[in-house]
Amino acid sequence: MFYRENGQFKTSYRADQQIFPIRQDRIAILAIIAVALFVVPFVASNYFLSAILIPFLILSLAAIGLNVLVGYCGQISLGSGAFMAVGAYVAWNFGTRIPEIPFIFQLLIGGFGAMLFGIIFGVPSLRIRGLYLAVATLAAQFFVDWAFLRIPYLTNYSASGSVSVARLDFFGLPVQTPVQKYVFVLLVVIVLALLVKNLVRGAIGREWMAIRDMDVAASVIGIRPMYAKLSAFAVSSFIIGIAGGLWGYVHLGSWEPLAFDLNRSLQLLFMVIIGGLGSIAGSFFGAAFIVLLPIILTRIPELFGLNIPVDTAAHIEHMIFGSLIVFFLIVEPHGLAKLWSIAREKLRIWPFPH
Repeated sequence: MFYRENGQFKTSYRADQQIFPIRQDRIAILAIIAVALFVVPFVASNYFLSAILIPFLILSLAAIGLNVLVGYCGQISLGSGAFMAVGAYVAWNFGTRIPEIPFIFQLLIGGFGAMLFGIIFGVPSLRIRGLYLAVATLAAQFFVDWAFLRIPYLTNYSASGSVSVARLDFFGLPVQTPVQKYVFVLLVVIVLALLVKNLVRGAIGREWMAIRDMDVAASVIGIRPMYAKLSAFAVSSFIIGIAGGLWGYVHLGSWEPLAFDLNRSLQLLFMVIIGGLGSIAGSFFGAAFIVLLPIILTRIPELFGLNIPVDTAAHIEHMIFGSLIVFFLIVEPHGLAKLWSIAREKLRIWPFPH
């Protein structure tokens, strides 16, 4: 009864097309943001913030960027780890060589660097699709792994490719403690998630989805495939580049190219598939599944008092993790976001049968 639209009349097109047209959704989103901003920093431990919440938020942002490309535009990519690396290293290079650049502008420069890199490797999407495109984006991953290990200038002549960042601040406000880092990352994620949510609801978002559903029919009705595909690569790479900068600057502090290897790309792809293709909320669900499930699996032997060797526990964890992924894909191939959508629809007509 509490999730009904009775009495919520829309008197204009603008009101009908707002980002959260149902009042209960607006209240719930505002409540979640308020709790995340004003409650969590005061009750969560430093370990919980640094090891769980900050990685969750950054990976959610990267999954949103990948969802723009894979979920909304239908272009398969296996190079998201490379785009994260480009965003992190470009931001670091500008920050190292021009220390006067504020931290937030370093992140934006890293995002634009990743965007240019994504457009270059998105050009093959104009002629190929499917697995062939996946292989083309995989080449970006291999190229980045080679470049940051073999071109000394990119890592300021570090022999191992490892770099580190100095003190972080946001226009004079320090970003040092876990609470400060968490709040900063949360604000960035909120802003970019709302921007992407509005973007996919607009004309360019409809062009992406038309290309995803049937590119030939989209070109017949006047949509330019080149513009739609390259713009999807640009927006996706920019957001993933910002996430890469946050991952390096805020979460790791110091990193090497292995922090953005192929495993990172596959991890982000799993997040999008498990959470739900073409869903902003699904990106958060998928990130929560990938981040929290391994932690829960490592705690289970402790709860039952089992003494399992570390290597055996790691193998069992991977087996259970893979089995759960397959199970979720069989039960609901459209991801966790679809399950959430079904639950919302049932609430809207409860207590009447579906």
